Amino acid sequence: MHGDGIIFVLSYNSRSDKGEQTCMKLHEYQSKQIFARYGIPIPKGRVAATAAEAKQIAEELGGRAVIKAQVLVGGRGKAGGIRLAKSPEEAEDLATQILAMDIKGLPVRKVLVDEAANIEKELYLGITNDRAARRPVLIASASGGVDIEEVARKNPEQIHRVHIDPLLGLRDYQWRDVAVGMDLSKDHWRTFGAIAQGLWRVYIDHDATLAEINPLVITNRNQLLALDGKMTIDDNALFRHPDLAEMRDLDVEAPSEIEARKYGLTYIKLDGNIGCMVNGAGLAMTTMDVIKLFGGEPANFLDIGGGAGAEKVAAALRIILSDPNVKAVLFNVFGGITRGDEVARGILSALDEVKTDIPMVVRLAGTHAEEGRHLLAAADMVTAETLADAAQKVVALAKGEKVR
Repeated sequence: MHGDGIIFVLSYNSRSDKGEQTCMKLHEYQSKQIFARYGIPIPKGRVAATAAEAKQIAEELGGRAVIKAQVLVGGRGKAGGIRLAKSPEEAEDLATQILAMDIKGLPVRKVLVDEAANIEKELYLGITNDRAARRPVLIASASGGVDIEEVARKNPEQIHRVHIDPLLGLRDYQWRDVAVGMDLSKDHWRTFGAIAQGLWRVYIDHDATLAEINPLVITNRNQLLALDGKMTIDDNALFRHPDLAEMRDLDVEAPSEIEARKYGLTYIKLDGNIGCMVNGAGLAMTTMDVIKLFGGEPANFLDIGGGAGAEKVAAALRIILSDPNVKAVLFNVFGGITRGDEVARGILSALDEVKTDIPMVVRLAGTHAEEGRHLLAAADMVTAETLADAAQKVVALAKGEKVR
């Protein structure tokens, strides 16, 4: 009945259960509160952290309400996290059950208590990034709800897309073309246009990578209503939105990624067994590629950035070593702003704090690299002159082989 996201649109942004997240997700209630500020009609309702609060909200709504688990995963309805209550007492009972649930490993800490809607038809409306076209795309369908992904696979002609020029914004003729393609009654065009324009402003104003209404319903009173909402925000833009950054749900993030953010590190956990510490995103990607070229699997992406001092390097190493899958570590630092001797001191400082027998290979080049190599050589660490040499050595060490 209620959609939990559209997978086929976001294949390039998605993260597996173990993989990488590049965007911050908002809960449904957070997304819908933002939608409402932009004139998008949403059901009456509020979020509750206790069953007693859920009962009180249901009483205010007239007794009949939908109790919805607020967790950042799909499939809430199938897991029993969305239930219809016919009375405040039933709302309290259902909220008690839902608040005690774990859905796909995530605890339910809040429920959204919404006024129940009598649905005549479910639609889909969303805006996301189309990286191939290098511009946003509005996507709509007359078949919304939880089966939107199946519609996209089996009946792609029912999915309507229009690309939006970010300098011009969403033009009226574009949403009208979509409305015609969906065979939407002209009675709803004015409201649909206002919702589409509101969603576009939400998307732009919040640096979103996705703003989605699924389902957008037509009620038995012939009204359009955003019954569910979803937003993801570009992590790299959060410095412009401190109010959104405060909404971050730490339950969905790995502890290592939370720790990395405290030190200004860019860290993403992967599934391999070779830890990587690199300065610069491009160099980090190259390092991972070269590791794979020689038969290894990176355990993480970690960019310590420019000018990283010993404290920051030590923090990065602690984070890498906190991953039990790591069998070897490769440091690949090209000294420009970052000094090689500072990196070396950071490594040695971290090893004083975190005792480990995990083998490590260090490749330093650039500013004060020679001084750094001397410090590491004195500590009997494996060093390398080139990235290819370093990658071959660390792959061998991860396999339990000895290197010189």
